Amino acid sequence: MQTLTAERLTELQLKANDVRQGIIRSLVAAGSGHSAGPLDMADVFTALYGFLMRHDPKRPDWPDRDRLLLSCGHIAPVRYSAMANFGYFPVDELLTLRKFGARLQGHPERVTLPSVETTSGPLGEGLAQGVGMAQAAKMDGKDFHVWVVTSDAEHQCGLHWEAAMTGAKFQLDNLTAIVDRNFIQIDGSTEDVMPLEPLGEKYRSFNWEVLECDGNDMAAFVETAERARAVKGKPQVIVANTVPGKGVSYMEGDYTWHGKPPNNEQTEIALKELAAARERIVARG
Repeated sequence: MQTLTAERLTELQLKANDVRQGIIRSLVAAGSGHSAGPLDMADVFTALYGFLMRHDPKRPDWPDRDRLLLSCGHIAPVRYSAMANFGYFPVDELLTLRKFGARLQGHPERVTLPSVETTSGPLGEGLAQGVGMAQAAKMDGKDFHVWVVTSDAEHQCGLHWEAAMTGAKFQLDNLTAIVDRNFIQIDGSTEDVMPLEPLGEKYRSFNWEVLECDGNDMAAFVETAERARAVKGKPQVIVANTVPGKGVSYMEGDYTWHGKPPNNEQTEIALKELAAARERIVARG
């Protein structure tokens, strides 16, 4: 197992900054798309691709790779930017987001982009798909791990909880769900639209191991994910508390950025803020 040294932590924090810049550039080039969720999950995806997952960009279909499923497909810009920054395709391809005929569609499409495990769009399906993959791994004697990234609002879907029951029944300890707990959806706060709390207790009642952390703290998330992966006999869920729009001051905490991109002027402000944040990381490191 790798050790998260101070040097490695700084590298990951810098890479997460690169991922956020890629998100902003891709969204303004597309002229449409989701901003808040992708930005708040940049640290999580950087940790997964850069430290936690067993994968190989040169062999995206490697049978023994860990599986990463994005259930909330609308935050695809963060997955694309992370993939580009970790060598799956050129970073410049991010500027083709949502273009007709491009590989980087508004929601991930399995057959067009290597290593994208599922086509996602309809919310609530990802955990069920992850349960199937984790159960198949058990049946085949494979040791890869299945990671499923979910939004908090898609916990309003019944299928998600059917999958939670199934994962517990089969004691799928090779399955970790990660909840982007940013408390927003397109119409406002999750707790106003359809309250989810006590979210952790709900998972515990389904016999899942529940862990919680600051999803925008790289070290905290890595440590929590490693503890989750070490659990035996039951699936795990990480409730990753995040700030929607993280890294861009005028977006942070504002649900109206759930489903819109920045304009050119807003993009310039965002990139300047991210460049300044990068300088602070370097100075600390």
